[in-house]
Amino acid sequence: MAFRAVIFDLGGVVLGSPLHAIAAHEREQGIPPGFVNRVVVDTGAAGAWSGLERGLLDFDAFVPAFEEDCARAGRRIDARALFARMADAAQPRPAMLDAVHAIRARGLRAAALTNNWASEQRDDGTRMLREHFDAFFESSVLGLQKPDPRIYAHACAALAIAPAAAVFLDDIGRNLKPARQLGMTTIKVDTPEQALAELAQVLGFPVDAPGG
Repeated sequence: MAFRAVIFDLGGVVLGSPLHAIAAHEREQGIPPGFVNRVVVDTGAAGAWSGLERGLLDFDAFVPAFEEDCARAGRRIDARALFARMADAAQPRPAMLDAVHAIRARGLRAAALTNNWASEQRDDGTRMLREHFDAFFESSVLGLQKPDPRIYAHACAALAIAPAAAVFLDDIGRNLKPARQLGMTTIKVDTPEQALAELAQVLGFPVDAPGG
C-alpha cells in the first residue's frame, strides 16, 4: 500500500524536546534523573499529568495536583518552573518544517498528533504550527492521549486512511508501539537528521525541501 500521510508528534519531533528540558531542570534542581517521567508513568490515568493532557484539569488545577504527585513520590517540584523550562525548549525545528512542506508538495497529507494541554493555558510553539499541517490532533481536545490506541485510530479515521498508509514519528518508544501494532510504519526520533533520513528512505523521496 502506498503511503498517503505522515503523522508527526510535536514536542521532541517538530519542536525542541520537552524530555531534554525536563532532564536539564532535574539536573539543575538536584532531582534524580528520570524522576518526573517516573511520576508521570507511575500515576498513569489517575495522575495530574494525564488529567492535564486529556483536558480534565486546567493548568492552574494541575500545578498543585502534580506537585502533590511528586511529593508523594519523594521530591518537591516547582511545576510552573518546570513547564516554563519546557516552553523555552519548544522552538520549531526548521528541518522538520521543511519536511512537512516537502511531504505536502508531493501530494501526501501531513498531520500533527500531540499530547498537550488547553491552548489558552499554553505558552509554547504549538499554536504557530497549525498552518503547516493538514490536520491537528490534540489530546486535550480529544480526551485521549498517546499511547492509547484509540487516538491513533481516530487520527487515521479523520484522515480517511488505513493505518498501513501512514508513517508516524515520535521521540518516545512507548508511543510508537501501539501505532505499529495498528499497522502504521513508525520512526523513533533521536535527532532530526536521523529521523528525516529514515523518513526519506521510507517514502522514497527527499524531504529536505519542498518538492526536493
